Order: sequence, then structure tokens, then C-alpha cells
Amino acid sequence: MATAAILGTGLIGSSLGMGLAELGWEVVGWDLDAGVADRALRVGAVARVAPDREAAVEGADLVLLAGPPAAVVATLPELDTEALVSDVAGVKAPVVAAGAHLAHFVGGHPMAGREITGPEAASPALFRGAAWVLVTDGAEAGDLERMEGIVSRLGALPHRMSADAHDAAVAAISHLPQVVAAALLRQAAASPATLELAAGSFRDLTRVASSDPEAWAELLVANPAAAAAVRGFAARLAAWATAMDAGDGDALAAALRSAQATRADLGPQMVAVRVALADRPGELARVGHAFEASRVDVRDLQLRHAPHGGGGILSVFVRSAEAEALRDALVAENLLLAE
Repeated sequence: MATAAILGTGLIGSSLGMGLAELGWEVVGWDLDAGVADRALRVGAVARVAPDREAAVEGADLVLLAGPPAAVVATLPELDTEALVSDVAGVKAPVVAAGAHLAHFVGGHPMAGREITGPEAASPALFRGAAWVLVTDGAEAGDLERMEGIVSRLGALPHRMSADAHDAAVAAISHLPQVVAAALLRQAAASPATLELAAGSFRDLTRVASSDPEAWAELLVANPAAAAAVRGFAARLAAWATAMDAGDGDALAAALRSAQATRADLGPQMVAVRVALADRPGELARVGHAFEASRVDVRDLQLRHAPHGGGGILSVFVRSAEAEALRDALVAENLLLAE
């Protein structure tokens, strides 16, 4: 049995532990916060907790650093192991530099997560259908192939990229949206009455603002490309304002059409599985059983009540790769799917 050491047993680390355990790995966990490591043990994310970091790494075939970027950068220079080492930090240039001395190191970043944290929120399904960046800088071909195999078996889609290309990409698709969501909320919060009118589109746009503020502040500072992305976005917003002031409807319509086309090209990363809930006891319990049986990563829930009370349509949002498993589990619970 291969052994994996998980250094950092929060949401991502515990999800990794669960996924690797399902694949037959023995998973050893360690966390700077011993209480978090104990919670990971209780939820089954690790088979045992090591007394210290050195004990966790000793004898491991795979070492995964799942702490915040600053902790990963601080830990890597202190590691001395022949094991395959990787990480999950959301910024890669400083991490790759810190791990350059290791015999077998592949920087990594699974593009998956949730707005809630901790081992209790972990799921082995977290990575299914998600992109997982593997950094080519300084990595041996054999090590990249080994990591691709592990990532694929966890259900993720491996992508090879340089550290600089990764950091520029996540600045645009992850770090900038975090800043925009926070700015939108602060803009709307200037008038409390405005927030009372907030509906689905505003909530969808600002969903990521529920994430850990300290962790995100660290990421934004660690990635210089994030500030460049914010400045570029500010210039685009200024151009929109100029067109509005000038009454240039044609320019605005052209920009909106271009954005619409780009969004269509993305494809539906998330799909809604809709359930028609009857007005009878136990309906939501059966939905819960289906979640447990399918082990999908539920990204959002929306309930539209029937016009005259009782029952309604429950929309469950999951990754497209997991939709069929959820549908099968719902049908097995004798629930009626709604199109």
C-alpha cells in the first residue's frame, strides 16, 4: 500500500485524503493546528495523525502540501525527502522556487474549492471534473506523468502549464472575480435599501465573497499578476462608462454580444438537476440520502415553492460530470426529476 502524507488538513487537504483513501492509499495527516488534524481523523480524511511534520513525511511515497501559500513556501525549503512532492497553492511562481531543491517536485493547483472551510466540508468528489494545473518548471517528465495519473484517478483533469502562465491565468479567472465580488458588495452596501432588492444575479456574482478573507488577502498579495488584472479591468470599466456617457448604444451592444459569445464558449461547468418535491413528509430526507449515495459535490441549492404552498422545485447545482450520478441516486429514492 502506498503512503501519502497530507500536510495541512483543511478542506482541500482532507478532500485529498478522502480521495486517496478511496484509491487504496494509506493517508497520514499533519496540521500546524492539532485540533484541525484531529477533526480530519474523525471525519475519515486521514487514517492516522502524525505527531510532527517530519514523522508525517518519513516513509511517505507522496507528500502533498495543502496549507496556504505562505506556509507552503516556508515549509518546502525544510523538506528533505526522495518522495514525490506536490502542493495545492493558488499561486505558483514562489512555490516552484521554494521547492527547486527537491529531487521530485511538481507544483500543483486543483481548480476546486468551496466557500466553507474545514475537514467537515471535505469530500472526495471535490475534484471530479475540475481542472488541475501541474507546473512544468523544473519538473521531471516522469514525475509529471506520475502526478497526472494520481490527479486523473481523483477525477480531475490535469493541465500542464508554466508557473508564470498559471499565475496570470488565475489572476484573471479567480483572483480578479474575488476582488470584483467584494467591490460590488461594498458598492451596494453604501445603501442598505439597495441590498434588500438583491436577487439571483447579484447573489451569483458575489457568491465568492463568502470565502475566507485572510486566505484571499494572502493570495492577492502573493500574485503580482492579480494587481495587473485589477488595473486592466478598471480600464475596461472606464471604457464602458465612457460609452454610457456618450450614449453609444452600438458600442455597448457590441461589447455585450462579445461577452455573451465568450460565455457560450465556456460551456456549462455547472448543471442544475431539478427535483419536483411533493407536499409530503420525508421528501428532503430522501434528497439528503441521494446526496450521500452519489457523493457529489453540491455547489448550490435553490428552492422554488409551489404557487399555493407545499412542495416545489428544488434545483441542485453540481459539476456536469457528476449530474448523472445524482440523477440516478434521486430516482433510486423515488423522487421525481423535473426538466
